Amino acid sequence: MSESEQPYNSKRLKFLRRKLRTFGTPAEGRLWTLLKNKQASGLRFRRQYSIERYILDFYCPEVRLCIELDGQPHRGFFAADRDYDRAQLLKEQFNITVLRYENHVVFDNSALILYDIEQHLKKWESGQM
Repeated sequence: MSESEQPYNSKRLKFLRRKLRTFGTPAEGRLWTLLKNKQASGLRFRRQYSIERYILDFYCPEVRLCIELDGQPHRGFFAADRDYDRAQLLKEQFNITVLRYENHVVFDNSALILYDIEQHLKKWESGQM
């Protein structure tokens, strides 16, 4: 990354971010209906937000929280390893917590995701993050 380029919402990833929003998965679309317009604990989430070379599915800058949904491409040893490394980098370099869910959780137990967001917010507000 060049010195003049900021780590957030890189212009070189703009086309890809837009494409991911337009052609998102059904699970991403469903979760977005629960997160948009500050419906989750009053937090404003952004969809397909980039930090460095990574594009986060959903991101709330206010409390530095990322929510990632995993489908078929995230299954397998190497994918899980990459996802772990990515979450570690986001935590260490940007103090961003990553919550990761399988796509089916959005449909089967979306209340769990909303509960986890609420718990993260409580930790953030108490200074435990």
